[in-house]
Amino acid sequence: MSRLSHHNAVVTGAGAGIGRAIALRVAAEGAKVVVLDLNADSAQLTVDLIEKAGGTAIPVAGDVSSPADIDKAFAACEDAWGTCSLVVNNAGIVQQVELKDMQVEDFDRMIAVHLRGCFLGCRRAIGPMLAAGSGVIVNIASQLGQIGGVELTHYSAAKAGIIGLTKAMAREVSASGVRVNAVAPGPINTELVMALSEDWRNRKASELPLGRFGEPDDVAATVAFLASEDAKIYVGQTLGPNSGDVML
Repeated sequence: MSRLSHHNAVVTGAGAGIGRAIALRVAAEGAKVVVLDLNADSAQLTVDLIEKAGGTAIPVAGDVSSPADIDKAFAACEDAWGTCSLVVNNAGIVQQVELKDMQVEDFDRMIAVHLRGCFLGCRRAIGPMLAAGSGVIVNIASQLGQIGGVELTHYSAAKAGIIGLTKAMAREVSASGVRVNAVAPGPINTELVMALSEDWRNRKASELPLGRFGEPDDVAATVAFLASEDAKIYVGQTLGPNSGDVML
């Protein structure tokens, strides 16, 4: 497949889970990929998998809440291949805690990784994309940013912020050739979700019309679609591979 062969991509949080699946999928469709992850070994493993499958990728270790680390990832793309034309702001963390027990530091870190990280990725990407008159940004939100999640107040707030950022940014830049959209997955079978309590996971599964969680590849396929010309009139949208948890 070569649907994305015109793209130089940066994918954040691509060392595991949904991020790794996204990096593998866009590389399989022809994109060259900078794999950014907090864990250098995890980033390298994703690159190894991409290269084993015949793709092209570069690992970068960094924290998405750091402007310098975000710049490092984009600079790696620019030095190797030219302007970044596809950004997937995916990096995230999770912590299960009731609001009454939540520490300020817990809330701040959740916002920093999800919402600040997404903002920094968008801000670093947009100048060169506007200069080129084209580009695609896909921000990974969550269905909990639409409906809220028990014991995940800070996570839900951060993801709701990503949806709002996506819509506002799309209104600013769509006419200039840059498409910005979000993907709001439901619960997906990743290490991140498996870190939540068994009780939480069982309760959530019982709420889903489909009756089961999704897989990372389900999200990756949605991102690949949004990155392609097949989605050329999608702007400011939030697509939901969510097992029916949110129906719009």
